[in-house]
Amino acid sequence: MSRSYKVKFWKIKRNASSKKPSYVVRWTVDGKECSSTFGGSQLAENFLSDLRQAAKNGEWFDTETGLPQSMLKAKNSRTWLALARAYMKAHWPHLAPTSRSNTMETLVAVTLVLTADRKGRPDTAVLRYVLRKHVFLPEERQPHPDVQATTALRWLEAASLPVTELTEARHVRAALDAVALCQDGTKAALSTFRRKRSTLHHVLEYAVELEDLDANPLDRIKWKPTKSNPAVDRRVVVNPRQARELLIAVTYIGRTRGARMSAMFACMYFAALRPSETRGLRERDCYLPVDGWGYLTIRKTRPQSSRDFTDSGEVFEERGLKHREGDEERLVPIPPEMVAILRAHIQTFGTTPDGRLFYTRSGGSYHSDYTSVWRKARELAFTPEQVYSPLARRPYDLRHAAVSLWLNAGVHAPEVAERAGHTVAILLKTYAKCIDGQQEIANKRIEKTLGES
Repeated sequence: MSRSYKVKFWKIKRNASSKKPSYVVRWTVDGKECSSTFGGSQLAENFLSDLRQAAKNGEWFDTETGLPQSMLKAKNSRTWLALARAYMKAHWPHLAPTSRSNTMETLVAVTLVLTADRKGRPDTAVLRYVLRKHVFLPEERQPHPDVQATTALRWLEAASLPVTELTEARHVRAALDAVALCQDGTKAALSTFRRKRSTLHHVLEYAVELEDLDANPLDRIKWKPTKSNPAVDRRVVVNPRQARELLIAVTYIGRTRGARMSAMFACMYFAALRPSETRGLRERDCYLPVDGWGYLTIRKTRPQSSRDFTDSGEVFEERGLKHREGDEERLVPIPPEMVAILRAHIQTFGTTPDGRLFYTRSGGSYHSDYTSVWRKARELAFTPEQVYSPLARRPYDLRHAAVSLWLNAGVHAPEVAERAGHTVAILLKTYAKCIDGQQEIANKRIEKTLGES
């Protein structure tokens, strides 16, 4: 491709030879004649005006196509669909299964809004399916497309906006609106929005890296969602008596199903473990003395994800600890009561060949359906009013109860954060409303100080 700044423009000429009126824009680049025909005079005048403006701005013109630098870049620009697909392909090997799923979720939402208004738009549910199964998954994982999927894919490829159009604020705002909402149209949580916005920012940075954009257009947009409170609702927090009643109620669910899960739920309450951390807990990670406190060494997690996103093709895949390097560990002291529960569990149910404590009859890990056991246990342990309340509505609320208990017991925040696998800042921000009795303690200290002066 050769470039030239020697450009000359001629007047627009009407093409009298055609049946319908048409208008020809003519110009030369380095002596080579170029032309473009339009069906209306206004279109021709606008095009000639753009050419003149480009020359006035000092842009070079391509001698082969006759187009200025800006128009040539727009003509050759990849679409948002192509950019998003390239981004997913480049980053897939480096992402955890959950991150792959979250990234795809963001790309699907944004791709659906960054399209031109073309006829024949397929149903949104069909477009979502095609994007998830036939666009953003690696080729070897994609199913063979049927006629409906092929038609939808063709529409997406034709309607997807060029990346260069993202320099317009309206398109970037449309993308931000998309990531601020859940699939059902409700407002997404602030943490969800921030995660999706971060993904969108990374994709646009990738466009800058590929020289599709000169700068990240997201940096110019002043857009903030309505602030939400990330603090844990204190109404979900159970007291020790209620927690023990729930753990007992779990054992009455099913023949042995609930009994096999009871110690897993106990780990969430007495050790504040995340569900994925209980799945990865092995016997060798447990120090369980006959008397006194023991401890758990949390090394691995087994998060649940779709088979589409795991390298092994299994629902569960071992990962390192959340927010930590792959080989980091976390030591969690456990009280004698928890030690006894785990000792009894191991004695009754044993472990898998690889040492895992919590497993199904077939040796697999518990899926998210363990929540159905929890729901039935709440109905046994609670009064009707409590069942309909937010109290311990999810198994994860046991972890909230554990952290709240430690803070209210006066354990220093850095120690609590270390045991729970949090940073101190996130810990205090999340559990600020669950720390009871601090006002009265503060008042007494102030009163004492005032009396001494």
